Amino acid sequence: MKHEILLNAPEVIKGFLIYSETIKNKSANSVNEYYTDLRSFFRYILLIRGLSPADVPFREIDISSVDLDLLKTVTLQDLYAFLVYCKNELNNNANTRARKCSVLKIYFKYMALNTKQLSTNPAELLEAPKTTKSLPKHLTLEDSINLLNAVDGNNKERDYCILTLFLNCGLRLSELCNINLNDISSDSKLRVIGKGSKERMIYLNTACIDAIDAYLKVRPVEGVPPQYKNALFISRNKRRISNKTVQHIVYSTLEKAGFGDMGFSAHKLRHTAATLMYQKGHVDIRALKEVLGHSNLNTTQIYTHVSDESVKNAFEANPLANVKPKK
Repeated sequence: MKHEILLNAPEVIKGFLIYSETIKNKSANSVNEYYTDLRSFFRYILLIRGLSPADVPFREIDISSVDLDLLKTVTLQDLYAFLVYCKNELNNNANTRARKCSVLKIYFKYMALNTKQLSTNPAELLEAPKTTKSLPKHLTLEDSINLLNAVDGNNKERDYCILTLFLNCGLRLSELCNINLNDISSDSKLRVIGKGSKERMIYLNTACIDAIDAYLKVRPVEGVPPQYKNALFISRNKRRISNKTVQHIVYSTLEKAGFGDMGFSAHKLRHTAATLMYQKGHVDIRALKEVLGHSNLNTTQIYTHVSDESVKNAFEANPLANVKPKK
């Protein structure tokens, strides 16, 4: 988790965050999201309890005063009221509210069962909002090729390599940024550290190998500080490339390819890789689970959706499709 969280989080939250990262092996990004959601909840509690100045905007409410005594006053009704506030005042959609609900359930379970700091768990009967499962947004095969062809500029070898790895390997943003030179073996395998520090191996195909080789020929070496010499992707400042920089590369290239206003992102390129592997490459769903680094097969099932063309073909394949009425 971020260092400033450890400095600013109240003790009743800090212990939970440390437990989540060290014992439950949650990623730093997940722990940061836990803190953000809990901070939002306790801002709400301070607001409705009249414990925050009325003229302070919601997102600036200081939660440093939150302690165990305040936690003991939280009820199930407070939790539901918070979700209503998230919907009406914070404009959170159902998926966001469901995520916050999940974090609250995990947190209060920790406080009541794991550490026994609370005698009862107010979130035990908390139900999450119903969400609609939408199909993952992805580029088509033709769109993906057009995106790769749109790469240009002073860092075109690096940027092309980044997009190629996203589209071929289905990497997460953080996984790509954290690739080291020694993660790439001589037999064309890539060691990836995913969520919860789980390690998996990616088998690099020809496109990935060629893209990496082309980039390594121009990858900066001189002036790179010792702590970044092992990083695969180097920024213009001679540092390990950041998530923000990679997101900018993806957005700007999408714009050049004509997809700038269609809601695509680095994560959508991961969806694209998974969907193309399943639909075009006919990859088994269990193999796809390992490729993506999912802990649960249910997470991977979303990629088993079929295209409209596949549905049309199914109807056309019906043996009665061409039967005409007897004259």
